Formats: sequence, structure tokens, C-alpha cells
Amino acid sequence: VTGGSSGIGKCIAIECYKQGAFITLIARDENKLLQTKKEIEKNCVNDKQVVLCISVDVSKDYEQVENVLKQAQEKLGPVDMLVNCAGTSVTGKFEDIEVNSFERLMAVNYLGSVYPSRAVIATMKERRMGRIVFVSSQAGQLGLFGYTAYSPTKFALRGLAEALQMEVKPYNIYVTVAYPPDTDTPGFAEESKTKPLETKLISETSSVCQAEQVARVIVKDAIQGNFNSSVGSDGYMLSILTSGMSPVTSITEGLQQVVCMGIFRIVGLFYLGSFDSIVRRCMMQREKSESADKTE
Repeated sequence: VTGGSSGIGKCIAIECYKQGAFITLIARDENKLLQTKKEIEKNCVNDKQVVLCISVDVSKDYEQVENVLKQAQEKLGPVDMLVNCAGTSVTGKFEDIEVNSFERLMAVNYLGSVYPSRAVIATMKERRMGRIVFVSSQAGQLGLFGYTAYSPTKFALRGLAEALQMEVKPYNIYVTVAYPPDTDTPGFAEESKTKPLETKLISETSSVCQAEQVARVIVKDAIQGNFNSSVGSDGYMLSILTSGMSPVTSITEGLQQVVCMGIFRIVGLFYLGSFDSIVRRCMMQREKSESADKTE
């Protein structure tokens, strides 16, 4: 599990450990990793289980990522499931975001998933088995105010996942893309400190989920080999609306998409209208405030 020292990544690791898995946690902060290791080990189901911690930045040096994953597989055996959960976020208006933030987010959120996946795919193909999970976001299904740096990186994961799934499906390897909503994590709390007002108001139109709940859904979908993983009714609607040419796990899933698409599109248009209204109101209030300041 990359990004496994906190948030959704940590909860996914705990959920898998509860099911008897051997866990390799990958993150940058060594102290956080060791604290998380102790927390995970409280949930063991047998005394043979192991939690291995590796401190590395998965977005910087592919060779380093490849080497540490090779070492992990030598210690614990081949990777049955890789969960790409390393990620970060920057919010703000497009013109206010530092240019290097766009580069940094693409490196962490996209390349930080490419490198670990690239490092394990050959072994998975040899074994004719494996699961690869990409943790995207609902902001990877729908571009929203304030997420011009973040959304594209999460959209990119879907493109990677669709292309990769077509390549590896004959080898009995299944790819899952998870689209969690706003989730109560340290990263979300940090992001909320700098959110523009428009982004906060749009986010408030849906509830905040707990990381444990999101983790359970993702692990279940990954084990079942589902391509899409969504949480709650809003997540289900978005997964239908944005299904496009993405793979389906069953005929039933495909039929649900065909039947519900039109209805959900109507609902989605109402949501988009309300989001546009929020943005317009905020702009008018800002302009009114600025003109009042000038007259004073």
C-alpha cells in the first residue's frame, strides 16, 4: 500500500490485515510508518502475519521504487495486490496556483502510481494473477472549481487504468479505480484550510465519509475484480454518468449503466446548475465587497 501511513491508505492496510494479508507499507515519513505499523499489528488474525515498512518517495526515482519493491517481494513473497494510494492536493484558483504545483501534483498523484505498478506488473504476469488498485477521487470524474491542479492528475489515473486493464486482463490481472468522495483524513483537513469559498460551498452539497468505510468498499471491489469502485449514492450516480467506454465487470453492470444514464444525466445537470450558481453568487459578493471598499 503506497501512501499507507495515514488516511485511506492506512485504513485499506488495516482492512487487508484483518483478512489475513501480509502488508508492505510505503510512504515518505518513517516515523508515521512505524506508528501505523503498530496500529495495524493490533488487528492481526494469526501470528504469522507481517507488516513491512519502506520509507521512499514513489514519485521521484523509478529505479529506487523498483528496488525497494523487489526487496519487499524477496521478504514477503510476490505482490498479490498493489494499492496506489499516495497522493496530495493543492486547491485554489487556476491563476493563483504556483506553476510548480501542477508539476508536483502530476508527479505524486500520477507518476507515484505509475512507478509502483510498473515495478510489479511483470511478476504478476508471470504468475497469471494480481490486483492493482488506483485511488482516484470524485474530482477525477468531475472537474470542480478550485481543483485545476488536482483534478487532471486524478483523471489521468482512469486513462492509465483503462489502458492497463486491456493489456493485463488476459493474464488474469484485474485493475480497480476507486473514486472516493470527500473523506475525513489528515490530507482532507489540510486541504480544507486553503479551499476557496466556492470549493467549500460545492463540497458541502455532499457529506464527508469516514476513511474506514471507504477502505472497506475499495478492498471489497478490488477482491471481486470490479473496475469501478464508488461509495454511496452520489458515487454510484457519478460512476454511471462517467462510465463512457470503461470496462464492465458483468452484464448486469452494463445494463444498469444503459438504463440509468439518461435519468442520472438530468439529475447531474441540476447539480451542475447549482454549482454554477454558487460560483456566480460568490463572484457577485466579491465584486460587491470590492466596490464597497473602493467607495470608502
